[in-house]
Amino acid sequence: MAGHYSYGGDQIPPSQDKAGSALRTVLIVAAIVGVVTVVAGLLIVLKSPDEYGLASNRDALDLRVQPEKKVSGEPQQALFQADPDVPPPLPQIHPAPPMLPSTPVRIVIKRLGINAPIESVGLERDGTIEVPAADNPNLVGWYRNMSTPGEKGPAVLLGHKDTRTRAAVFSRLYQIKNGDTIEVKRQDKTTAVFTVGGVEQASKKTFPTQRVYGAQENAQLHLITCGGIYNRSIGHYTDNIIVYATMTSSYRS
Repeated sequence: MAGHYSYGGDQIPPSQDKAGSALRTVLIVAAIVGVVTVVAGLLIVLKSPDEYGLASNRDALDLRVQPEKKVSGEPQQALFQADPDVPPPLPQIHPAPPMLPSTPVRIVIKRLGINAPIESVGLERDGTIEVPAADNPNLVGWYRNMSTPGEKGPAVLLGHKDTRTRAAVFSRLYQIKNGDTIEVKRQDKTTAVFTVGGVEQASKKTFPTQRVYGAQENAQLHLITCGGIYNRSIGHYTDNIIVYATMTSSYRS
């Protein structure tokens, strides 16, 4: 009869057809909302990976577990830790007499495979120290407002840990050990040899200014690079790695 549908075969009553269409619409909308939610969540996590435990190995400098790690069967040394006003650690050997000032031209750390030129750097307009040009990853900066390496007082050298595309000159600086030697070749054809007395990882929020830049009676060398976790929101590492060394000899190049 007109106006009636058979319940047999493939025909569907009008009320059931409408209910099925409504159900399909609800399912499609729910699926779309679910996809949007997942994508939004991923974007939030990728923007701040440190907060979610997803920072990559490149972004983390694994120093806090250094004492437990072993290389060639030997335990790694513990990092130097002290209040910011405590003097820097010194090697248990007698320092060499300071030399006259002379501009540094090259740094060599044989055990780490470092052999790099040095350029002079000063202060930025905001009062922070300049860093070496990023387009030359194998370049070290000497802060010219402090002592020259080999001269009485602290000489400060800075180098990048990495660039956007590759490791840089001080990428392995955290691996240096107490007792290792650092050579700085100078413009006057002499080479100042420094012995490492300690390595520190310090937060940039509590940088040990006095320990790094304070006056010293002997010729000191302080190397600085980045460390800790890379904070993507500000584009900087959270910490500094600082190496403290004392001049223990010198020779003519």
